[in-house]
Amino acid sequence: MIFQTLPGLFISHGSPMLALSPAQVGPALARLSLNLPKPHAIVVMSAHWESLDLEVSTATRPETWHDFRGFPAELYQLRYPAPGSPQLAEEILSIFAQAGLKAYANNTRPRDHGVWMPLLHLYPDADIPVIHISLPIEWSPHQILEIGRVLSILRERQILLIGSGSITHNLASLDRQGQSPVPHWAAEFRQFVAHQLEHRNYEAVLDWQNIPYAQQNHPTLDHLAPLFFAMGTGNRFSLVHSSFMMGSLGMDIYRFD
Repeated sequence: MIFQTLPGLFISHGSPMLALSPAQVGPALARLSLNLPKPHAIVVMSAHWESLDLEVSTATRPETWHDFRGFPAELYQLRYPAPGSPQLAEEILSIFAQAGLKAYANNTRPRDHGVWMPLLHLYPDADIPVIHISLPIEWSPHQILEIGRVLSILRERQILLIGSGSITHNLASLDRQGQSPVPHWAAEFRQFVAHQLEHRNYEAVLDWQNIPYAQQNHPTLDHLAPLFFAMGTGNRFSLVHSSFMMGSLGMDIYRFD
């Protein structure tokens, strides 16, 4: 079998409403999938599976989890029935063990919206096996980057690696009506990160607390941490998409080769 090398991706998945109202992001994800060889499998680290230890989903058919409240009824009817791959999940656990990263199997975890929502736009047929890995929330940015680095060998087997979070994520600041301009503190944070990645200054991004307006954009680390994972998957950065929703919610998509 001939394999083509796939990139690693960082996807800002935004609000759950992205599934019904894709704005600019849905078409950007659809175009991206058309420009890539079809993956043999997809591995996703989602901001919404926080854990103390690194965990890997070994489920054969994980449930679609609607892990949110207060949205339109039709959103709760959506399903993403892509299969899991226990065999690949076990291989990933072995890769982690060989690298000295302690990880555990989890065969009960459902897929949160950080996994299935962007995949609805990337691969709507849901016919590609998806492996969900957790975000060890007490690990350092460098340790999370190391997870991506260790798994980067899978890219050569036409396996797509995705960190699903958000380039900015302060829910208290959102304009739910979408009438407000992008605040300067969100625009400057996003611009700083993209600039550093473009110049391969990964250390400046890993030192995230010293980025201008870091705490205002990320009161907690969970939605930025999947970027560190994606950064570990490749050394060459390119910007796939950049936009904002609801004022301050950054919807950037990054590619790492």
